[in-house]
Amino acid sequence: MNRGVAITGIGAVAPGGVGVKAYWNLLIAGRSATRTISHFDAAPFRSRVAAEVDFDPARCGLTQQEIRRMDRATQFAVVSAREAWQDSGLDPDALDPTRIGTAIATAVGCTTSLEREYVVCSDAGRKWDLDHEYVVPELYRHFVPSSMAAEVAGDLGAEGPAAVVSTGCTSGLDALGYAVDLIREGSADLMIAGGTEAPIAPITAACFDAIHATTPRNDDPEHASRPFDRGRNGFVLGEGAAVLILEETESARRRGARVYAEIKGYGARCNGYHMTGLKPDGREMAEAIRAALREARLDRTAIDYINAHGSATQMNDRHETAAFKTALGAHAYRTPISSIKSMIGHSLGAVGALEIAACALAIEYDVLPPTANLFEPDPELDLDYIPITARDQRTDVVLSVGSGFGGFQSAMVLAAANSRSRS
Repeated sequence: MNRGVAITGIGAVAPGGVGVKAYWNLLIAGRSATRTISHFDAAPFRSRVAAEVDFDPARCGLTQQEIRRMDRATQFAVVSAREAWQDSGLDPDALDPTRIGTAIATAVGCTTSLEREYVVCSDAGRKWDLDHEYVVPELYRHFVPSSMAAEVAGDLGAEGPAAVVSTGCTSGLDALGYAVDLIREGSADLMIAGGTEAPIAPITAACFDAIHATTPRNDDPEHASRPFDRGRNGFVLGEGAAVLILEETESARRRGARVYAEIKGYGARCNGYHMTGLKPDGREMAEAIRAALREARLDRTAIDYINAHGSATQMNDRHETAAFKTALGAHAYRTPISSIKSMIGHSLGAVGALEIAACALAIEYDVLPPTANLFEPDPELDLDYIPITARDQRTDVVLSVGSGFGGFQSAMVLAAANSRSRS
């Protein structure tokens, strides 16, 4: 039996605001949250801009012990999961905890804490032989990314399957795809699933600087991320988290839950080509899109909106434009597309979950977020990329795609719930 999977709760910690309301308001306003890096002295680096979260863990409800124990990315995940759980209206006393699973995505794990502890135990890099006596007792938790899923599961009392999914920049989509599979196969009735990342640290900046992947547009941080624009020159690093509550659709309806959308299809491919390079024809992303549509049992003409990967690199934006044309044919020219990375940056393993949250909200409110900073469209990229201003539009079916280092390509299809009333 192909059990339907519904999104019944959403939580977010994002650049520009903590909480789903602040996140959605930022997106529909077309406001960029990118700025000069404040987490560390970025002066030595080629790219010195990022989309940072103004996050006070104590004000977000974390205790001092939790703050000490958890890496910043784990804190994001727990706070997002709590909001999603509350949003879902679930009654813990009516649930079997062994039927509640957890799937959390991350690309770079507890980077913030690991870098901080390395700096301390190496005496700022001056000592080759590290002195373990200087590290915090929580270092093991930071070193093992599974601690993220364990913290979320423990916080909400989930005793079912728990996993961390790490497939680079498609991790957020892939964790949700994994969660959907567990519900469909009957291994879980309810999944707490999403992605989290706090990568804004010197080691991450240095890595992306080395391959010139991030933008050097440091004199204008607010407009630095320019997906599909002629002047795009690299992505802006971001941070944040989104966690969704997924449950079997019929069960959600029986309890009278609000269903933002259903996850109808998911597909993933790998190009087997290059660690960071992409083929210009976009064939492997097109195949992932087709796979997602087949699973959703929808024709390509059903898609009302595409949430693009839209990283603002020359290579990616050409790659996925070609993929949309290949997968959707003439319908690609009739389909509005946008990249919210223009506003919240690229938070690596978390961004896919943040984008799916945005897609569910686009269906809920019939508003399509824009591509900010799209001032001069690249004539080579000749699709409708919703420049600058959000667009009111009836939206029943949404496609979201992701592309990651290693050649990973993922696609997910969301649709309005069948019971949704329309005027």
